[in-house]
Amino acid sequence: MASRRRRSVMLAGVAGALLTVMGSATSASAATTYPIAPGLRLNVRSGPGTSYPIVRVLPEGSNVAILCQTPGTTVSGYYGTSNIWDCVGSDEFISDTYVKTGSDGYIRPRCGS
Repeated sequence: MASRRRRSVMLAGVAGALLTVMGSATSASAATTYPIAPGLRLNVRSGPGTSYPIVRVLPEGSNVAILCQTPGTTVSGYYGTSNIWDCVGSDEFISDTYVKTGSDGYIRPRCGS
């Protein structure tokens, strides 16, 4: 009986450690920032497309945390052509073609998922 109880305690400890590590990895990836293209001031729009109003402008040398990504207007930018837009704040989007993510595809979850 005592060995069964010890095994249960050990398994609970391992499960708790795994949850802690997994939670940390999720938090760490959300906190990762990416540089915008060099020498550019970048328009931040209220939605994922060029027809949405500009809500602010990122200064040269900015880094952004990407919260989620979504398809929108296709843009040709510094890092290629894409329809992926990065959400960088509440109702704040920038074209992924101006962000150095190291990928041509999605690197964060889709917005609204």
